[in-house]
Amino acid sequence: MPGAVLGWDMGAALEMGRALGIAPLAVVELLPVIEAEMIRRTNQKIEEGRGDGREESFRSSRR
Repeated sequence: MPGAVLGWDMGAALEMGRALGIAPLAVVELLPVIEAEMIRRTNQKIEEGRGDGREESFRSSRR
């Protein structure tokens, strides 16, 4: 789907957990659940924005 989030950079997410002092095992257990919900919500917001032009302006600002 154009203009959709497919997933996170898990290497970066693991490094952020490490930098925050979170045990790697906890990050590995919790991250997939958190990622799935965040992706669902982000894509929902992108889809809602398609009707009012916000998604196109978001795409233009990333160029």
